[in-house]
Amino acid sequence: MVDPNQPPWNAIVKVQTNIGSRCTGVLIAPATVLTAAHCLYNPRTRAFLEAVSLHVLVGYQRDQYRLHRLVARFAVGRGFAGGKGSPTADWARLDLAEAIPSTVAPLPLAQAEPVPGMAVTLAGYNQDRAQLLLADPACHVIRPITTPPDGGMLIAHDCAATRGTSGAPLLVRQGGGWAVLGINLAAGREMNLALAASAIER
Repeated sequence: MVDPNQPPWNAIVKVQTNIGSRCTGVLIAPATVLTAAHCLYNPRTRAFLEAVSLHVLVGYQRDQYRLHRLVARFAVGRGFAGGKGSPTADWARLDLAEAIPSTVAPLPLAQAEPVPGMAVTLAGYNQDRAQLLLADPACHVIRPITTPPDGGMLIAHDCAATRGTSGAPLLVRQGGGWAVLGINLAAGREMNLALAASAIER
């Protein structure tokens, strides 16, 4: 368990929807959150949720949070089709209706490319302990995976992840701080998959 009110963890947010689904996101600019696109998709209606139905909670822990922001609009990867098509389109950029104060420092996208054995940390709101922000600081990149035909990159990693950690940042040390190497997409039996930050449209 890590403290969601202390850096770098305070840049990791809970994304909740009006239909009860929950994911994790990361603040990458004062009014911008990065998460997984499938978190915003309603499989029952086969349509995206409205931006006004999305809520970003900063400092969330045990039903308490420090800040709440609504989403003004969002963009997703080109070609995302509700879980079909290339997984490299499974990202969403949320534009907040109001910026987060400067006391919370956004995390930059990593400049480094993932390589096998690279030390990483995954932090998110797992479904089995959804009231707490949990981090796995002792995990590694297994291998990068290039996906044809778009040439985007996925990251296979061994960090602990479950449902709820979709959109959670895969963090790497950069300079004296942390940076977002990718965002988690799926949990598997033998490995988990994240979308490399380099695959996200800047």
